[in-house]
Amino acid sequence: MAEGLISAAANTLLTSLSGTYPYIQLHNAAPGAAGTTDVADETDRVLATWGTASGGSITTTADMTWEGVAATEDYTHFSAWTLASAGTCGFTGTITANPVTSGDDFRIAAGAISATFSIAS
Repeated sequence: MAEGLISAAANTLLTSLSGTYPYIQLHNAAPGAAGTTDVADETDRVLATWGTASGGSITTTADMTWEGVAATEDYTHFSAWTLASAGTCGFTGTITANPVTSGDDFRIAAGAISATFSIAS
């Protein structure tokens, strides 16, 4: 048997987190405990659209695009923030490493970012 949150509680927490921290920022390595380490030269934060939490998981439901990125770099991580600039970081995670060239558009496809809690069974 797995230990964890009750599914309904996990869904409530994920819905709250996704609404409180809707802005996604890119990183070139692990963002650290405050979400401020290895921030990409492309500092724009993009608003994420999240689906409905179910079974202790929530996933983005729309593409996120950074247009004309600021530098040639390799995005490997993300952080989620309360505001488009400044604000508070609520959680971080990994994305599939993706090198980009300065001036290119960068896209994270719908469904490519998710947050999950372990569910008791």
